[in-house]
Amino acid sequence: MLPSNILRFVTRGGSKKLMSTATKLATVEVNDKTGIATVTLNRPPVNSQNVQLLLDLQSCVSEVENNKSRGLILTSACSNVFSAGLDIFEMYNTDKERLRTIWTELQNAWIALYGTSLPTAAAINGHAPAGGCLLATACEYRVMLPNFMIGLNETQLGIIAPKWLISGFTNVLPNRVAERALTQGRMFTTEEALKEGLVDEIANTKEEALEKSGAFIGSFAKVNPVARGLTKLQFRADNIKEFEKIREKDVSDFIALVSRPDIQKGMGIYLENLKKKGKKN
Repeated sequence: MLPSNILRFVTRGGSKKLMSTATKLATVEVNDKTGIATVTLNRPPVNSQNVQLLLDLQSCVSEVENNKSRGLILTSACSNVFSAGLDIFEMYNTDKERLRTIWTELQNAWIALYGTSLPTAAAINGHAPAGGCLLATACEYRVMLPNFMIGLNETQLGIIAPKWLISGFTNVLPNRVAERALTQGRMFTTEEALKEGLVDEIANTKEEALEKSGAFIGSFAKVNPVARGLTKLQFRADNIKEFEKIREKDVSDFIALVSRPDIQKGMGIYLENLKKKGKKN
């Protein structure tokens, strides 16, 4: 896996304006011809979701909403990973206040994407486990490159996907397929994801994925944007209302689960295995 520190995009169309600084872990570029914004996650090597990345992502969504862009494409600057899950270092051997912070910001990042009235698409140019799948399914449309994996594999790690995330998952997948996938912690290949409806299209390159995502957003060019946005939010309103009701309990449940000695022990073993693997490489 080769980390990438260079933001390079080849979306067909006009020139692009960089809307945020390169030091951030998520940045915005707006194509001045199409009016479509591309939000890029850039925390090599795997875009693991720490507090800063989640805050920067929220800031990007707000920026795109405020600059009157026609839509938002979410993608990754990393070559083989769209986004991994929560950064395990944020959860291992830490205090409860830190756990509260990381989970609250994950909630906030999800609702920022899921609850925006803008058209949204994910150009999935790498693996998208756990938190990566969360971000992708918060978007309305997904285009994925071949030979990668996507899914919510929380049960394999001894934790559970929260109810609000399940609701987003079942927006995309039939309930029966979603239930089985979640209980198994299943990861879908790109081809399986397309077959089941977890992604909408396959693209051979990142450039093609961005182009297809842009075409989806462009399909609303003749639709009144206010009417389109309100219609989208009507479909998502029940899930958003339910999320707001259980938000605080969800944080408490997460803290209680992750603080358990057996879960912490499992994280420690996982980190030790990563360290050993790094030494071998």
